[in-house]
Amino acid sequence: SSIGINSSNRNDSEYNAFLAPFTYPSSNDTYLTDSSSSRTFQNNNTTNHHDDLLDFGFTRPDFRPGQLAGTVDFYRRHVFLCYKSPAAWPPRIEAWEFDRLPRLLHAAVVSGKGRMKKETLLTICEGHDGTETSNGDMLIFPDMVRYRRLTHFDVETFVEEVLVNDGEWRPGNPEALLGSYVFVCSHGSRDRRCGACGPVLVSRFREETEVLGLQGKVFVSPCSHIGRHKCAGNVIIFGSSINGEATGHWYGYVTPEDVPSLLQQHIIKGEILDSLWRGQMGLTAEEQKKSQEQRIHQNCVRNFEENTEEFIDTNNHSTGTVAFESPESTAISCQENGYSSCHQDNHVSFRKTKIPGAIEPEAKLSADDEFSENVPSRISKGKAKLHKLCSIPTWLDYWEQEDTYAALAVVCAAVSVVVAYRCYKQS
Repeated sequence: SSIGINSSNRNDSEYNAFLAPFTYPSSNDTYLTDSSSSRTFQNNNTTNHHDDLLDFGFTRPDFRPGQLAGTVDFYRRHVFLCYKSPAAWPPRIEAWEFDRLPRLLHAAVVSGKGRMKKETLLTICEGHDGTETSNGDMLIFPDMVRYRRLTHFDVETFVEEVLVNDGEWRPGNPEALLGSYVFVCSHGSRDRRCGACGPVLVSRFREETEVLGLQGKVFVSPCSHIGRHKCAGNVIIFGSSINGEATGHWYGYVTPEDVPSLLQQHIIKGEILDSLWRGQMGLTAEEQKKSQEQRIHQNCVRNFEENTEEFIDTNNHSTGTVAFESPESTAISCQENGYSSCHQDNHVSFRKTKIPGAIEPEAKLSADDEFSENVPSRISKGKAKLHKLCSIPTWLDYWEQEDTYAALAVVCAAVSVVVAYRCYKQS
């Protein structure tokens, strides 16, 4: 139930799917069904519902086939009409037979698209009178404003003044939206994958919001079709937690197990979960890919620094609690998800390991000099491989010579402890 504005020059079938259901069905929407046969997830037949979850839910054969970044088409404004529940939504909003508001709003948006300055998406979200989102409420992002109780009599004026002229709707009083807004595609009459995954995710988001005490700060709502059914569960998060800017981030292939991570990492910490990230409002597909690549490289360097600093700090303050591992045996994760050109092979890694029966510092004097002399070359080899794979200068490149010698001395001392202890055990 989304429509793209000022994008008439795009004719590919994937983009048509992104605009649907205000356009004709895309040939890629292999699970599209008519309204009479696609509401299996909404009825009370437990067996059929279970079958839908297996065939179209989180265990379906086509779930998570590859990288997601760059799968959001460019747009700059997202408008949501709060109206009824997913069970009442027809496959296509323009075909809403008895409800004039969504049908007339769609028509007015299509009519005014050539005069709009911002590429705009129109989507339906859940609305219930007497709640936070009543029927007829309009939510606009990234403006982060709400207009209350739009009626079919107000449609033309609203579209002209707000969406075409970028002004305010005179009869209305815009309210600032505070906090974060989570929208989950649950349009089962449009696509069975969304119908199977969406309601489950909405429930889990609401449960975890209560567990984390985020009531009144995070608002969760099912929404109509937003494109790319094959990526269900599809989630969009709007808010100002990322770099202090109000924007929308899209996630795909989200499962109930991912919900706590999205709340903790994206909303609370303000960090993007790259393994599920599809893209961002306001960026082209190429810009989305480049944005993710930059984050991956930054995470690669940061993880290397943190692990190395932890190794050195532990050596300076404790005895016999650290083991050095060669580049061939371990790796530092360049990012948490694996969607990266910065591979995880053959990096230098320092891992905290408890050595049983660690000996006292005096034992460092009995180190194997030949083994110790190999440590600097191993560090150099690991450093070279990290630089080659990640293509980013690490913190080692900027060390002063004295700091390098000091660090190597610490490493040699640690290795000496290990060698001495092994000699002691063998004797």
